Amino acid sequence: MSYKIYLPVWILNVCLMIWALSILSAPVLKTQDKEKKHLTASALFLIIPWIFISIIGGLGRPPFGNTAEWIASQTEQEIRYIVLIIAGILYAFGFALLREKLRNTSGDFYSMIGFIAMQIAIPLFVMDMTFLNFYVNKLYGIMSESGLNKVPEWAKPTANQFNFFPVIIGSLIFISTAAFATALKKTGQLKPAACNIYIAISLLGFLLTVLPNAVPEPLATASFIATIPAVPLFMPYLMGINLLKTTNR
Repeated sequence: MSYKIYLPVWILNVCLMIWALSILSAPVLKTQDKEKKHLTASALFLIIPWIFISIIGGLGRPPFGNTAEWIASQTEQEIRYIVLIIAGILYAFGFALLREKLRNTSGDFYSMIGFIAMQIAIPLFVMDMTFLNFYVNKLYGIMSESGLNKVPEWAKPTANQFNFFPVIIGSLIFISTAAFATALKKTGQLKPAACNIYIAISLLGFLLTVLPNAVPEPLATASFIATIPAVPLFMPYLMGINLLKTTNR
């Protein structure tokens, strides 16, 4: 689907998400409770990235390996990776705020582990998205101008190096999410049942991410899905929604 066709749908989705967030956060923002405002700010930084990420749903899978399709959809690819870069940066702020909220509490140790993992993952995430946005776009442009159908030999070492980035990034984000969920469980900020679900899914995502390439189906497909850039960021989004609901109690 062309991004021009999908744009009205995305705008409608953005308006609905902003409307929902304003309803959920308004009561807290009007109070003088600094603790609740701090938690609300953390939650919003975990939710807002998905206002932008939602546009990616209409762009389809990146046409890796197809020079003509990539050049034809170059604008869409630029939008995809710029959106993910913005999302990654916002998540860094969200988890930093959440770490400060959990400092010197019963969840201090686990939030520290989660914060360290996230602060390693996000710079690598931004670097990976920058590589896909600028380097790969330029590479396909060179290939198109030169009439090449295969990636030239001189570009393969760099491409092979970045093939490991999704595994490293995804595993760190899943571990960070599980650690923060544990911290929120220990402090009672979220219900134990919800935290257990976040922890279980995050640990499953971690295991799928680190699986070797030679695993049989359906594990190979599940492992690939777990390393899609937006997938590891979905659990923090759900945690953010739950946190925002908690602040209104």
